[in-house]
Amino acid sequence: MLKRFLPNEHVKSIFEINPEALKEKGIKGVITDLDNTLVAWDVREATPEVKDWFKQMKDQGIKVTIVSNNKEERVKFFSEPLETPYVFSARKPLRKAFKVAAKEMGLQRDEMVVIGDQLLTDVLGGNSAGFHTILVVPIVKTDEKITRINRSIERRILNYFRNKGKITWEEK
Repeated sequence: MLKRFLPNEHVKSIFEINPEALKEKGIKGVITDLDNTLVAWDVREATPEVKDWFKQMKDQGIKVTIVSNNKEERVKFFSEPLETPYVFSARKPLRKAFKVAAKEMGLQRDEMVVIGDQLLTDVLGGNSAGFHTILVVPIVKTDEKITRINRSIERRILNYFRNKGKITWEEK
């Protein structure tokens, strides 16, 4: 059961994920979380670095869709200037939003990765839906109330994996 919480990869930020490396692995699409994955949860717009990352993906033919549990206003405001499709109120970790995003991109599960900062939503949902998952370190240490509860549970799961030798990275 706990293996569904284990990401396939771990990176410090999205900026360690480059389109050339994805293409070498046969990846043609990315489903990414928004809050604390792309920008801090209280930042409304993409930073210049995030805009550049999206441009790099697009230039290399990698499709990107933002899948967020947040409300439409938040996700739309962030996504539209990037000309990026999005799914709001995704109800992650349920699989439906991941499958909708894949269908809209016209890609198979083995051609995509899911990127996010939370085990209980992004990794669990991506793994349950059959995608390759990449966990990123949250951009900021602060979170909304419900996410703080999730982080407490995540720390226990990560410690379990660390003690079993399933993960080797350290929390910062």
